[in-house]
Amino acid sequence: WQNRPLNQRYCALFLDALFVKVRRDTVGKEAVYIVLGITPEGHREILGFYVGGVESSNGWKEILQDLRNRGVQEVLLGVFDGLTGLEEAFRSIFPKADVQRCVIHKVRSTMNKARKKDQAELSIDLKKVYTSSTYEEAEEVFEMVKKKWKKNYSRELASWEEDLPVLLTFLGYPKEVQQYIYTTNLIERTNKEVRKRLKTMNSLPNIEAAE
Repeated sequence: WQNRPLNQRYCALFLDALFVKVRRDTVGKEAVYIVLGITPEGHREILGFYVGGVESSNGWKEILQDLRNRGVQEVLLGVFDGLTGLEEAFRSIFPKADVQRCVIHKVRSTMNKARKKDQAELSIDLKKVYTSSTYEEAEEVFEMVKKKWKKNYSRELASWEEDLPVLLTFLGYPKEVQQYIYTTNLIERTNKEVRKRLKTMNSLPNIEAAE
């Protein structure tokens, strides 16, 4: 299954990892890298999953290269979270593709650094940015958000400002598909089902069992 030939062209690749407990002498958490692709006809399919080690950009690069070796030649868009080095790894294999950083992951990360009393209001303000109709409108809204919150969250807002181009890539796509590509939710639903099935297991005896 992992070696089957793949389509040459995909509209989008969604990248996400979940973690499972695997025994190798001792029990430890290991990453399961999963790639979901959408064909030009709108068909969704899991292109591959790879078990082992700690999630890293180098691990993703090997996986993306494997997909290319199996036939994937063109990708319009890559959708993933903000793992350090992942964007560079993706672009090294698919240099012509657009990149969409998962907005929901970014919001969660920001909320984790915000004071509890500010979280609800800050979340609403940030939502106004990524629910704008155009990139230009989103930039204007962000300037207002930055002016309002920069005193307390200058570092977090500087990170948003730096990432804004890859957080709002989806606004350049047709409105009919924007709701599907601004986040990794499509693949996270799959991961949620896997976690549900693994919940009753304390650990898996080996890598083969995990696969």
